[in-house]
Amino acid sequence: MHFRRLHLALAMVLLTALPLAAQAQKDVWTEWETLSPEGEEFTVSMPKNPTTESTTFPYHKMELKARLYMATSSAGPVLAITSLSGIKSDPAQYTEFARFNSYIDAFKTFFPPKVRGKETLAKLILVTSRPFKGYTGRTYKLTMGDLSGSVNAFVTRKRFYAIVALNNKKDDALEEKFLSSFELPERQTEQPKIASTNSDQSSDASGQTPDANARNRVQPEGESSQPPATEGNTETSTPSAPNTQPAAPGQPNAKRGPISGGMLNGKAIYLPAPEVPPGEANGVVLVAIVVDEQGSVIEARAISGPQHLHAAAVNAARLARFSPTLLMGEPVRVSGTLSYSFVRSN
Repeated sequence: MHFRRLHLALAMVLLTALPLAAQAQKDVWTEWETLSPEGEEFTVSMPKNPTTESTTFPYHKMELKARLYMATSSAGPVLAITSLSGIKSDPAQYTEFARFNSYIDAFKTFFPPKVRGKETLAKLILVTSRPFKGYTGRTYKLTMGDLSGSVNAFVTRKRFYAIVALNNKKDDALEEKFLSSFELPERQTEQPKIASTNSDQSSDASGQTPDANARNRVQPEGESSQPPATEGNTETSTPSAPNTQPAAPGQPNAKRGPISGGMLNGKAIYLPAPEVPPGEANGVVLVAIVVDEQGSVIEARAISGPQHLHAAAVNAARLARFSPTLLMGEPVRVSGTLSYSFVRSN
């Protein structure tokens, strides 16, 4: 009789505790606030009183400034914004895609230890490229140990922002509430200043033609002379030294077509292995790429191999890096192929 009463009492406790636990899990954060930190360009809705951190860290030969705004819960979710600066927008040195990818590389170094410690392995997979308010942007899937979720990343003239929503279980409502609340001001396009001239004049007081003035005009920070982002046209690069090689005689600033480099696996200075997708993963995929003058992959497309392995191979190819190729002392683009062998280990 005593044991029957004990079992009944335990059952009542469990029945009472389950709804409370479910409600606690549902309402991880009950109070939210609009965050618009001084010196930043964004506004966002976050759980009240997030932790903040300002620091610097080395990235190649540069020192980047980092700010972290993060809300964590014992129930699992992590909501965070990483703000990085220190890589200037300079089309003479590297494209905006290269600048973006350098920031992504720095983010992968900086952010994971802040959540799960120094030994954390993070998997970042590109989902899509999408402009936001006129800025270059991309969406990634991020996995770190027991946490997984989404990262929206954007680069402005002054800063790089990674908006992160992670959880140990699927919670689309929480992820959407946070990610969709992030806002930036519309990117302002600066109109070029044109000196007033008479219609029958072909040069200004300095003796230069309008085209010469356009070539000599310094691009404002954040404005890129490169074409806008298109799906599948991304590149990864660490900013390199400016191109100081002279242009070909008679063709100032002319863009030379890529030269053929054949199979490029052995020429890469950084060639990450592709993420092996679930299921059957055996086969060889060839990816056609174009490498720019700084050694960054700016085009990548699968040309052969099992269809379900194409995305993993292309994502890996976009992250490859090469030393600049010189032709008659001038950096040139190179076209070629990368080969990826997929073998699932038992």
